Amino acid sequence: MQYTLQDMFGLQNKVCIVTGASRGIGLEIAIGLANLGAIPVLVGTSAPLLEKALAQFHEQNLTAHAVAADVTSEESVDRMTAEVMAKYGRIDGLVNCAGVSYIEDLVSFDIEKFKWVLDVNLTGTMICCKSVSQYMLKQKSGRIVNISSVRGLQGKAGYSAYAASKGAINTLTKSLAVEFAKQGINVNAVAPIFTLTDINKGLLDDQAAYDWVISRIPKGTLCEKHLLVGPVAFLLSPCSEFVTGDIMYVDGGWTAG
Repeated sequence: MQYTLQDMFGLQNKVCIVTGASRGIGLEIAIGLANLGAIPVLVGTSAPLLEKALAQFHEQNLTAHAVAADVTSEESVDRMTAEVMAKYGRIDGLVNCAGVSYIEDLVSFDIEKFKWVLDVNLTGTMICCKSVSQYMLKQKSGRIVNISSVRGLQGKAGYSAYAASKGAINTLTKSLAVEFAKQGINVNAVAPIFTLTDINKGLLDDQAAYDWVISRIPKGTLCEKHLLVGPVAFLLSPCSEFVTGDIMYVDGGWTAG
């Protein structure tokens, strides 16, 4: 058997939906996929933010499309996937990156906030998987990558809602992987440690908090957005043909020791 980079890792012209792509990790993943030749479809709730994100692609002469949609609404997501199919005729990949967090001690936890976190993180992932899979099943091919977290494996005080949502995403990933295994659809998850973005960098303004996080990461550095592009691209690529139901920890060794 002969091996080439394109045959193994090629994403050329692959249509990949990325939710939560108007900023942060989702936007970085979408930019990375575009650089690798894929056609990312940016999904977010804010049309102005999506337009601003698209401007970055145009500046780099990269191809991308954007659709405003609410991942917690089945009707909204179905409209989005139908638009993608009408424009491109197929959906090759889905990256579920839309997510929120709310941190609070349990005795003071606002249950409505708990429901909100699970609705966006877990139900939103489920809705997108359901909507996209109807097309992937007809194609008999597809890749789904859910963005999880080390919090799905290890708890942390105050993270009741977030940890619960990510733990559920892990088992949802495994369940869908088994369900679709013979249908040509692979379902995996990427689980990073705390990843530095413009949105959350204020959480580490406290030197003690920063020192604690760094002390727990064997690599000795924080994860950054660009470090997630490779793992996601691998799971979307032909090279991951026999990888399904996996939770890939991108954590600098956090969960290893």
